[in-house]
Amino acid sequence: MDQAPTQRPLHDPAGQGTADHRRLAQQLCDVVDGREILSPAKFIEMVGMDLDSFASNAHVHRSTVIRAPGAESIQSHIRTSLQVLAAVTTVSGGALKSAVFWYRNEPLAPFNYKTAESLVAEGRAADVLNLLESYQAGFVG
Repeated sequence: MDQAPTQRPLHDPAGQGTADHRRLAQQLCDVVDGREILSPAKFIEMVGMDLDSFASNAHVHRSTVIRAPGAESIQSHIRTSLQVLAAVTTVSGGALKSAVFWYRNEPLAPFNYKTAESLVAEGRAADVLNLLESYQAGFVG
């Protein structure tokens, strides 16, 4: 099968991240205590969720999000979420708003109709990325 010449990889095995991932990360960059972090507040605003939902997905207490936004568990959750959102953006043709809607709301049949957001919270981002790669390769069912 021939691949479309504009097809872009969904993730970078070298760990550098795709252009979409880097762009999203730059939008969320914040400086806290003299170091750059991914801002939980900006992420929460970007995806349109509330603090309690974010804290639950990141497996931290809501006060941790406020008092220690640079905590590794929070940063890891944001990085993983951004990786999936960047992949969704790539597959959907670059529309972040549509990607966020899909990430938060689309029930995924292969995963008992859970959303990508809930799968990421369960530590199953790789499953979502594999599904997106199959979509990008042309699988639709």
